[in-house]
Amino acid sequence: MQSTNTTYGDAGAAPITSPQSGARNINARDGHVSPGDIAVGVVIGRASEYFDFFVYAIASVLVFPAVFFPFADRLEGTLYSFAIFALAYIARPIGTLVFMFIQRHFSREVKLTIALFMLGSATVAISSLPTYARWGEWSIVALAVLRCGQGAALGGSWDGLPSLLALNAPEGKRGWYAMLGQLGAPVGFIIAAGIFAYMMTQLSQDDFLVWGWRFPFFVAFAINVVALFARLRLVSTHDYVHLLDEHQLDAVPAREVFGKQWTTIALGALAALASYALFHLVTVFPLSWIQLYDTRSVADFLVVQIWGAGVAILGVLASGLIADRFGRRNTLGTLAILIAIFSFFVPTLIDGGVSGQNTFILLGFLLLGLSYGQAAGAVTSNFLPQYRYTGAAFTSDLAWLVGAAFAPLVALGLAANFGLGYVSLYLLSGAVGSLAALSLNRALEIRN
Repeated sequence: MQSTNTTYGDAGAAPITSPQSGARNINARDGHVSPGDIAVGVVIGRASEYFDFFVYAIASVLVFPAVFFPFADRLEGTLYSFAIFALAYIARPIGTLVFMFIQRHFSREVKLTIALFMLGSATVAISSLPTYARWGEWSIVALAVLRCGQGAALGGSWDGLPSLLALNAPEGKRGWYAMLGQLGAPVGFIIAAGIFAYMMTQLSQDDFLVWGWRFPFFVAFAINVVALFARLRLVSTHDYVHLLDEHQLDAVPAREVFGKQWTTIALGALAALASYALFHLVTVFPLSWIQLYDTRSVADFLVVQIWGAGVAILGVLASGLIADRFGRRNTLGTLAILIAIFSFFVPTLIDGGVSGQNTFILLGFLLLGLSYGQAAGAVTSNFLPQYRYTGAAFTSDLAWLVGAAFAPLVALGLAANFGLGYVSLYLLSGAVGSLAALSLNRALEIRN
């Protein structure tokens, strides 16, 4: 607990009189940030993170099985690649824990700077890795270590801007402002998929596998640097510091948050389970299925997914209007039901040739946009103010871990060995989990 006679603004801020708070105080005196400014920072920050995310995700399908697992057949190599893909989500809550400690003892700016440079450095290092033909098993070990580094850095990059945005949203516009940060996902996918599609159409397969795939990873570092400065500009402004002083966005010890509000964290992670499960079933999994079992051009399929991501953007925008009219939880519940219905058509659409696959992508991305637009912070209003910042971070980490981390691995493994019908069951289980969590959360609220 904080002492009542301390001069700290909060547990995560430097002392007002300390040397390291100089930059913050300069901006705090002169800066002002509106909800629109915060929204721009949120979109930029999330888009850069998702770009890193999707660059790795697409490479894990198109590149890594051949480059790092040439000793295995195509299916086994892809499954090995997806296993390493999941490591980032395991490392993410660990990174949150470590970087929250850094924030409490130094500052939010220090934490964010270290995390984003760590993320960019790990991404660039992956682009420079020698292949299995040169390094053997050490290339796989290095890839796994760097993937863990990406995950830990993503945990550390939590800046609280979505919480700040929600707290500053005008009355009756919470759903609209809540969805803005979620736009980063389809935007990041469009950029990443566009670069890969371009490289694949312009290069021979050999050139693409030797050096072409490395280019998007270099681009990621440059985007991270731009995003870092955009976000640092906001976390040092008057409105942000004011909320820190009001103890709305404090970094508190994880044991305290879990000890007091573990139920809210668990329900928050499960409430968006349908959305997070669908996330990889329309992005990573179908790309792997086309690569392995279809004669369709992968570059052409990426273009269809880019169109799908454009539809998802419209869905995210619409989710804000729908949530403000009918409520965020009602929106998530309704979308979970629609995703459950959609799950029954997965085998028919994926096996339905080009038209069926295109329908699956476009409809899946639409449902993803509508649901994912309100997936963040579905029950975070239940957090006490002093736990909201740290609680929201761990809720996000656990949602990704439970809902998305193993989705490509499980979906491809089930589909390849037992048939696409089991992918339907997997997605259906996510929808049922969301509905159960939302119902339980409502029951607990009524009881309290």
